[in-house]
Amino acid sequence: MFRYSSIYINVLSLFISLVIFVVSQLFFSNYETFTHKSSLKAGFEVENTLQETNEKEVIQEKSEEEKNMWYLEIPKINLRADIKEGTTKEIMENYIGHFEETKKNKGNVGLAAHNRGYKNNYFARLKELKEGDSIFYNYQGDTKEYLVTKHIIIKDTDWSYLEDTDENTITLITCVENEPEYRRCIQGEEKIKNEEE
Repeated sequence: MFRYSSIYINVLSLFISLVIFVVSQLFFSNYETFTHKSSLKAGFEVENTLQETNEKEVIQEKSEEEKNMWYLEIPKINLRADIKEGTTKEIMENYIGHFEETKKNKGNVGLAAHNRGYKNNYFARLKELKEGDSIFYNYQGDTKEYLVTKHIIIKDTDWSYLEDTDENTITLITCVENEPEYRRCIQGEEKIKNEEE
């Protein structure tokens, strides 16, 4: 009887040991998997945080760059050119010039450029514009779309079209070929957003 009891105890001990071994293996296996997943998750979180930080830095750099952007774009005549303050000969050699006495954002923005005979003739095809054509003007990251409302020839002494306006207006001035006493004047008014709807 005692012999069977000791065999029973030995088998029971062996069974308990086996159960403890299996349970411990499962525990450590799951613990390693959990730890690995946790470290991967932490790694992804760090990577995502770094990526978000980099994206924010790129956006911030872009916005800083946009703050310094000043250009005119007219898709119909394939024009995109930078603008610079003033209408001196030196400025208009390389840029579209901004009439200093006019506004830069709100009100009437006055711009001038050559149309022939110079290094850069940005307004060479200005005469092709018609009412309703789009003009895009960007000043420090703020882009406005204007629609052409006037295309007229004026005297070179007529500065009335550069006077300030209540509406957001853009005025483009260039010479008229072989008529030194006259200027071509294109005016546009800002497109109202709900016009698109």
